[in-house]
Amino acid sequence: MEAEIDSFIRHIATERGLSEAYQLSVRRSLEALQRWIGVKRLALRDLGTSELAGFLTDRKGSGLNAASLRIATVHLKIFFRWLATRGNLPMDPAEPLLSPRPDQTLPETLHASEVRRLLESIAPEDPLGRRDRAILELFYASGLRLSELCGLRLEMMDLEAGFLRVTGKGNKTRVVRVGSKALEAIADYLANGRPHFIGRKSTSHLFLSVRGTLLSPDRVRQIVKERARFAGIEENLYPHLLRHSFATHLLEGGADLRVIQELLGHADIATTQIYTHVDRERLKSVHRRFHPRG
Repeated sequence: MEAEIDSFIRHIATERGLSEAYQLSVRRSLEALQRWIGVKRLALRDLGTSELAGFLTDRKGSGLNAASLRIATVHLKIFFRWLATRGNLPMDPAEPLLSPRPDQTLPETLHASEVRRLLESIAPEDPLGRRDRAILELFYASGLRLSELCGLRLEMMDLEAGFLRVTGKGNKTRVVRVGSKALEAIADYLANGRPHFIGRKSTSHLFLSVRGTLLSPDRVRQIVKERARFAGIEENLYPHLLRHSFATHLLEGGADLRVIQELLGHADIATTQIYTHVDRERLKSVHRRFHPRG
């Protein structure tokens, strides 16, 4: 098998132009298979789909995570497809292999008390304070994505009705409800903050920099981190964490998952269902902590 591995690595290097890092990753996967078939006293031609599945199962048992298993499966597929195409094997035993599902990582969230501390730490006594308070209130009240918040324009808002019209992923437009506290913060910023930033280069974007230009996503991330640091919040706070907190706190309050899906602008309900896992994990944590036999 060693000669086949070397030949295949040359193929992906010269004919497909794949990077040295990728070549090394493929080689590691195939050499692991080579060692495995040596222990099993098998030859390359003896390998069928069940044997390859057994190899991946053993790799999983040795501690390989789902993401690495997916990569190893891809490596097996392209290697055995190449062997079959060249006529080295009568059939491709890796073709039926299914890639393992990636590990589901639960989104981080802030506790409601932390959100309150963050928001109340920003004193709206100057234009920057009013702007930053409005930004954070809006993130938490509406679950906006960073790009959606940065792209907000005055003509997209109906503050009297309490709604925004935002353009999200896939250029899809949706109507977003804004909570009363966020509405108050935005109204205060529009009356007493934004006018101080307007300059010759200003557009109708809601949130402006001190130079009167559109606030960039990087600057908004920086604002969120700076305000969290000032509030004494140790978590690595970023805008999407406020979106996760928005959804999780709605679910904890009894909101229907379909409503949360609509508010977040998720095309598929499966994307929104991650928050049900967050809720269950929190319930288990509370049970373990407080129940006498938890």
